[in-house]
Amino acid sequence: MVTGQRRVAVTGLGPITPIGNGVDGLWDGVRRGTSAVRGISRFDPAGFSSRVAAEADFEPLDFMTPKKAHRLDRFSQIALASALMALADSGLRASDAASAGMGIYTGSALGGIAFAEEQHAVFVERGIRAVSPMLALSVFGGASSCNIAIELGLTGPSVANANSCASGTIAIGEAARLIRDGRAAAMLAGGVEAPLAPLTFGAFDIIKVLSGRNDDPATASRPFDRDRDGFVMAEGGSTLVLEEWERAARRGAHIYAEVLGYATTNDAHHMTAPRPDGAQAARAITDALADANLPVEAVDYVNAHASSTVLNDPVECLAIRRALGRHADRVAVSGTKGLHAHALGATGAIETTICALALERGHLPGAANLFTRDPACDLDIIPPGGRDVAIRYLVKNSFGFGGINACLVMGSAARA
Repeated sequence: MVTGQRRVAVTGLGPITPIGNGVDGLWDGVRRGTSAVRGISRFDPAGFSSRVAAEADFEPLDFMTPKKAHRLDRFSQIALASALMALADSGLRASDAASAGMGIYTGSALGGIAFAEEQHAVFVERGIRAVSPMLALSVFGGASSCNIAIELGLTGPSVANANSCASGTIAIGEAARLIRDGRAAAMLAGGVEAPLAPLTFGAFDIIKVLSGRNDDPATASRPFDRDRDGFVMAEGGSTLVLEEWERAARRGAHIYAEVLGYATTNDAHHMTAPRPDGAQAARAITDALADANLPVEAVDYVNAHASSTVLNDPVECLAIRRALGRHADRVAVSGTKGLHAHALGATGAIETTICALALERGHLPGAANLFTRDPACDLDIIPPGGRDVAIRYLVKNSFGFGGINACLVMGSAARA
């Protein structure tokens, strides 16, 4: 972070994930180390090559009235619930957020597409008059941020991006920039995804990027493992409250961690395959560290994108080596998608939430389902069960379709 710029504190967390909801639920899921991947129950997956996913245990009525829950699709329900949870965790009231001019940045790869798919089936079967009048207001990605803004009275900056699997991380990074540059005192930021519908799921199945390990769902998502065969789709989301550090300190807020740097690049190579040399992914890491004004030697841990796809995991390891040089041999690395699977645009926000808790609680999550490490992933991969160690700085990677790369640098709130 450049001298004179404002510091960015993380003061609230609102995770809704397959391994647990809320701060304690998510962290218990991380420490338990058990995969949430199961056979799909949301729809009949017969005929698909992949028939496993990680579904979130989420009850909308715990967060909103039946009338509001009926008006919102699952995508917007998760978004609103996550934001309400994060705000409550931060100790702020909606009136506090509104009076501070708080804004909301969200990310989602697919937005309300699953609801659109459902309503298309209604249209084909029963005609246009049977279609929900809320369809047009639900399918776009901005439905998440707008519903949150309306509910909480947030009149600050409101942006929803659709940068594939990097969406949530980009939302957090861009929101942090607003605070650091003095254009906002506080922001809600995160990612949401609700993609578990037949055609939406099937679109990924037919391009052969999903795991086919249907006979053993719990081990289907296996980042860095020699026998990985694709990613496992998930749903969920997480919203973070970001505040200007001094403001948070003055009101006695609990500060989980600090967002120090952010960068994004593009491979300009292929829609689904990473650039083989990892050059632009490495540059995202390098630029984020420069943005944080940190040398590579300061990095203690990399929370990897680690999607469990055949091509992406070794290229990410190569990118980490390119960015960190000789220091890469001394840095712990792991990815958590073996636990909660891959919620597309929401995953970066879920993993950033895990990173904030790891910094606060002195425990680095392990790479679940790492049975035999791929020789191409020749880094210090933390094994299942994790590692108890206090760290000062970490790097969080997110990479997505279209060659989109995003990286955050975070620091412990307790560091000297």
